[in-house]
Amino acid sequence: MAPIVQNLFADVPGPLPEERFDELIRGGHFRLERIISTGHATTAGQWYDQDRDEWVLVLRGRAQLRFEDEAELVRLQSGDCVLIPAHCRHRVEWTDPRQPTLWLALHFDGASRNP
Repeated sequence: MAPIVQNLFADVPGPLPEERFDELIRGGHFRLERIISTGHATTAGQWYDQDRDEWVLVLRGRAQLRFEDEAELVRLQSGDCVLIPAHCRHRVEWTDPRQPTLWLALHFDGASRNP
């Protein structure tokens, strides 16, 4: 089988009516996706409460996350990443409306947490 080459910065459109989720690869216990946001946020009153751990990396752009049990927003910019444990309720409060925010999101079972 031949290797599959992809460029994460290819095919990044301008403003989108909704966030775009592109599944890049899936395995037995993980899923890796690219997310493109341009001024998108989680719907008011909605929280993500996922069964799996999620590691998120901002490749390009800026965003702000809110965690239900935290008073302050978590601000992310290019190169920042965050590990979100399963069932840690969170939401996207803001993404940059002037340029696409490009994320990598790895959903997986049973994180080994390093300080």
